[in-house]
Amino acid sequence: MATSAQSRPVLRFEEFEVDLRSCELRKRGERLRLQDQPFQVLRMLLENRGEIVGREELKQKLWPADTFVDFDDGLNTAVKKLRDTLGDSTEHPRYIETIPRHGYRFIGTVLPQQHVAAPVARSRNFS
Repeated sequence: MATSAQSRPVLRFEEFEVDLRSCELRKRGERLRLQDQPFQVLRMLLENRGEIVGREELKQKLWPADTFVDFDDGLNTAVKKLRDTLGDSTEHPRYIETIPRHGYRFIGTVLPQQHVAAPVARSRNFS
């Protein structure tokens, strides 16, 4: 499907919509607050849905090579924030499955990618 400059790709799963271009997550149309690192984890999981995304692959995406952080703690925190936002759990995952010592996998059902019109800024006439 051809897209115009006025549309953008949106992935949907259950009541969630993920706009990969604007980095927005919505639930039933309402925008949810999600920091950049948890959003990037979600992006990688969605782009590789059904497949294991390794911890090392996530580390390379989220932290530049010259960054010195406690990677394990940082990644665990990002995944926890993402799960909290999605209402997901480690014990009974609906979206993010932990693969011990390997990484994570997106297990939710993603609807085919759709393109939606970009919002148009409207001016208000106060006369």
